[in-house]
Amino acid sequence: MSAPLVAVVVVAALTLSAVGGWPVVSLVLRLASRSSDAGRPRRDPRHGGAHAAETPAAGTAEVVAAPETVVADGSRPSPLAVSDGPEGEGAQAVLRGGTWVGILERLAVTGCLLVGESGGIAVVVAVKGLGRYPELRENPGASERFVIGTLASLVWSALVGFGAVALIAAFG
Repeated sequence: MSAPLVAVVVVAALTLSAVGGWPVVSLVLRLASRSSDAGRPRRDPRHGGAHAAETPAAGTAEVVAAPETVVADGSRPSPLAVSDGPEGEGAQAVLRGGTWVGILERLAVTGCLLVGESGGIAVVVAVKGLGRYPELRENPGASERFVIGTLASLVWSALVGFGAVALIAAFG
């Protein structure tokens, strides 16, 4: 395969990985929020696994807060105290900037595969996990969103990377 054609495949793979990953991750997160345990009360690990005060109706967000963050007038606690699943407002608020982090993650993973340095993927995952650790520790809903989104993003970018490598090898 000629060098210009290889360059086109590489640019196309990086673009598809970065841009196409967002709808894939969004779909996976939506499917995860519809899991079979959506109607059951969640346990709050910060309080010995006690059930939340209320069991939400199916399809609604659940607020699980530490007792000191519950407001008497019924208003919502701070986003760091919210455990509302991977698609909830609390998880999204805690993991702000996740779209850009995901784009950069997919570019890095696909790029590592294209240049034959698959070990670089471990560095990407480690940096991402360490950078988000404080937020993930405080919010179980954000933690669930992080794990599901990261795995979906990694799988998508790896498929694109392996596909591009196979395409280059087949015509090279």
